[in-house]
Amino acid sequence: MCRHLIPKAAALCCCTALLASCGRAETSAAVRPDGNLDECTLRFSWWGGDDRHEATLEAIELWNELHPEIRIIPEYGGWDGWTEKINSQISGGNAPDVMQVNYDWLVTLSRDGTGFYDLGDLGNYLDLSGFDSETLSFGMINDRLNAVTVSMSGRGLFYNSQVYDRVGAEYPATWQELLSLGNTFSNYGCYPIDLDIQSGGTAWYLAVVYVQQQTGKTFITMDGELGFDISDIKMALDFYKSLEDNHVIRTVRQRSDEDGSSALYQSAEFIGGNVGGVFEWGSAIGKYEAVLDENVLECGPYLTDGNGNSSGWMIKPSLMYAISSSCAYPDEAAAFMNFLLNDSGCAEILGTSRGIPASSYARDELEKSGHIDGLSKQSTDMLLELDTITVSPYMELSRMKDFYNTAIEQISYGNTDTETAASEMYESIKNYLEKLKS
Repeated sequence: MCRHLIPKAAALCCCTALLASCGRAETSAAVRPDGNLDECTLRFSWWGGDDRHEATLEAIELWNELHPEIRIIPEYGGWDGWTEKINSQISGGNAPDVMQVNYDWLVTLSRDGTGFYDLGDLGNYLDLSGFDSETLSFGMINDRLNAVTVSMSGRGLFYNSQVYDRVGAEYPATWQELLSLGNTFSNYGCYPIDLDIQSGGTAWYLAVVYVQQQTGKTFITMDGELGFDISDIKMALDFYKSLEDNHVIRTVRQRSDEDGSSALYQSAEFIGGNVGGVFEWGSAIGKYEAVLDENVLECGPYLTDGNGNSSGWMIKPSLMYAISSSCAYPDEAAAFMNFLLNDSGCAEILGTSRGIPASSYARDELEKSGHIDGLSKQSTDMLLELDTITVSPYMELSRMKDFYNTAIEQISYGNTDTETAASEMYESIKNYLEKLKS
């Protein structure tokens, strides 16, 4: 049985009713928990790479074996288009019962705190004692706990050691060292890193870190205020252009021509060693590891300005779990979420496929068994030594990523200069943020 499933789970053994799908409630009012676990089927949705899919499916198999009366139906896929799919399901009254959610979804889908179920009401089956108050605060909207942080993560630089050995290069420790690598790698017809255009905003994220380190400013505050002015945005776009001009990354046209619609970890350029590094969330790096030989991918330093200043790097909830506000079986959904977050057997299966667990129960289990290791842990440990900035949920909104990517593409294709693009981007972001809060 689940080590941290609350004792009332004994009621599971008595369930004999036919399976009933946990769909949208008939009324707008949330179904109240009754303290009992009934026979039902729940839908659980998530996005990720193959490593996460395989681990999660195995964990669901364990749950279904232990609790056949509460059967879990998986729904999963890659990140591209996933936000739009979930938005469509929610607006159509067909939301999954338990969902892996992105940090920014709390802003777009639950601005008043009622878009997801209030997990604070589900204490009979959801044990939150393994989370500190700061970690829980990321899921609070209007004093309602909308979601629970699964792990904390930040983007880091990861390198293909075989490629760097072939070129005879060291992993860069400063921004200038990164820029200088382009000339060395160009002699071998390859690139020191690349930025995935499929994941939305990756290039802009790196440029923001650079400017935050240079200026001490924060791009967007936690309450949605724009902290950069036009000159700061121009500095970020100039930095991005310098990466292309110095042969550090491929241009947008090159990536589109060579990769098509494939994500970078699926690209022949990355798998074949023509791209020597990636900029990725520590919680998601497993999908890049999986396509290379074992232990080839390595974690590199977080870049500094040359004077040892390592500020400006960012951290956030890598992903969260939430329950649909229309779930007809909230107790049962809470029991399954508790399993995902806290259960020892589940923790062993999931490992670090979603990053280092925020739950102390899951984290302690992995530490005890020696399974908290690898790139995710190395990256997280290095990040926590820095003076990090918490990513604003507003920074990750889909519409915001459209603004970033539009500016990046215009600069990359040579359709405009950085000053013009910065001015247009500033006005677009400023107006959008004001509209959101009006």
